[in-house]
Amino acid sequence: MRVTRFAPSPTGPLHLGHAFSALTAQARADGGRFLLRIEDIDRQRSKPEWERRIYDDLRWLGLDWPEPVMRQSERLPAYRAALDRLWAAGLLYPCHCNRRDILEAANSPQEGGPRFGPDGMIYPGTCRGRARGGPLPADLPLRLDLAKAIEQIDGPLRWNETGEAPGPREIAPETLIDSVGDPVLARREMGTSYHLAVVIDDAAQGVTEAVRGRDLQEATPLHVLLQRLLGLPVPDYHHHRLIRDETGRRLAKRDDARAIGLYRADGATPADIRRMVGLT
Repeated sequence: MRVTRFAPSPTGPLHLGHAFSALTAQARADGGRFLLRIEDIDRQRSKPEWERRIYDDLRWLGLDWPEPVMRQSERLPAYRAALDRLWAAGLLYPCHCNRRDILEAANSPQEGGPRFGPDGMIYPGTCRGRARGGPLPADLPLRLDLAKAIEQIDGPLRWNETGEAPGPREIAPETLIDSVGDPVLARREMGTSYHLAVVIDDAAQGVTEAVRGRDLQEATPLHVLLQRLLGLPVPDYHHHRLIRDETGRRLAKRDDARAIGLYRADGATPADIRRMVGLT
């Protein structure tokens, strides 16, 4: 049975891009199970009123899902257990750098300027040599020592793409050193990060096909690496096109004018939304 999911963050209104992704995930379930997950690990920006709006907008679009809904804020012990495992294997280190520190280090002559990957600015490794003994630190940013992690992997990273240009994918894990760097797996005051939480939650929910936007495609090798390190199944990945505005810029939550709730208030129907995103 195919299992898909839609996993929004309750940090603002759902827009047309969210509608397209949710409707695509439901269609891809194809008689299987379509799940909803609330990704609310950003506790400063996540608001109950936005979560309520997510449920209202999705039900208005005609979507339904099994209850109870998984909420990442209730999953911190699972993330902590994964971090404990990686820490015990010597694959994590605490990082005390802020964004300015990273930018200054990346601009040093030997680094040649900042580079960017799926975790943002590629980290130059300033804190990589810090001591790692003792118990897992509490409430400190933790990074994956990518070079050490790759030593634990036998063979290439493999997954199956079911979106554009479908087919098997394969990449040498060593290429992630230059394209990803040492990603953050636990952020201060969150206890986890998107990259860690998404692979753990997809496995916990039995997701067989992860449907998401093309903007997350470059993160897939990192996610497959984490799945291999933690002994988790690798789902298929379906990366879909992005919904863009008239200037070609992809929609974000700051684009309130394209919020589903505003279209509803103006008298649009779910069929109108489907037409707007090219699904009919």
